[in-house]
Amino acid sequence: MYHVRIRDHIMIAHSLQHPGFGPAQKMHGATYIVDVTFYQSALDEMNVVLDIGLAHQVLREVLEPLNYQNLDDVPEFQNQLTTTEYLSRVIFDRIALKIRDSFKGKMAVTLGESHLAWAGYEGVVA
Repeated sequence: MYHVRIRDHIMIAHSLQHPGFGPAQKMHGATYIVDVTFYQSALDEMNVVLDIGLAHQVLREVLEPLNYQNLDDVPEFQNQLTTTEYLSRVIFDRIALKIRDSFKGKMAVTLGESHLAWAGYEGVVA
């Protein structure tokens, strides 16, 4: 299986309003390293998994509206626990919508919230 991985980052603020999150119930910030990996069993006519320039462009477009935002103030996230896992799925879905005409295969989005913890979502872009 071939794969291409790209990386970017975002800075957000949020609070996780559930007793299970202890001190993270209070407003806090996070700088996420965002890795997106695209998998294909065969290369295309250009011998690539996906145009890496396109992948970077799409990732930047998806991350820009989230960057430097307090997610508690973003209407679509109202009443949501914007955990690292949840955000990885949001980013996955937004990328998939933008690339599904040029990429059909497995994709994984991983958010690194520190040097000790990562979470992600993976699925098939169809």
